[in-house]
Amino acid sequence: ETFVTRKITLAASRIRQGKQEKLYLGNLSSLRDGGYAKDYVQCMWLILQHNKPEDFVIATGVQHSVREFCQLAFHYAGIELEWQGKGIDEKGIDKATGKVLVEVSPDFYRPTDVVNLWGDPTKARKELGWNPTQTSFEDLVRIMVEHDMKKVAVERSQEHIHTNLVEYLEKGIIK
Repeated sequence: ETFVTRKITLAASRIRQGKQEKLYLGNLSSLRDGGYAKDYVQCMWLILQHNKPEDFVIATGVQHSVREFCQLAFHYAGIELEWQGKGIDEKGIDKATGKVLVEVSPDFYRPTDVVNLWGDPTKARKELGWNPTQTSFEDLVRIMVEHDMKKVAVERSQEHIHTNLVEYLEKGIIK
């Protein structure tokens, strides 16, 4: 996955449904200012309606760590995590089973990574009347996890159908 948020929600969904064992991430303390694409498109539309061409920052103005995103994603997938260790030794452990589900890997530490990404949407808020947090962080994570839970369930169903179809064809049950 290209984006860490999608990587996390998909992994939480796959782990919950038994399709993945563990999620490997980089710096869990990295801060990101990320919002809902639907809200951002609304801002783009408002910019296009603006009376003169200007630059606007499309952002929420609120930062969350990769760890926070991960915690919420697993929560919405039905798994409660507790964190142990620090830095490269930090792990996310399933409170119910004691199983390590999230680990930090040096492979995902980016040497040129910007640890603190934040945008100031004040101008868009004031001049366009745009609400950058119309969809809350919690709702965004929930929406993403709900989507990925369905996606993984469909993938599992397709695998099951394929397996049965191959078996039926091999046994001559269907031709």
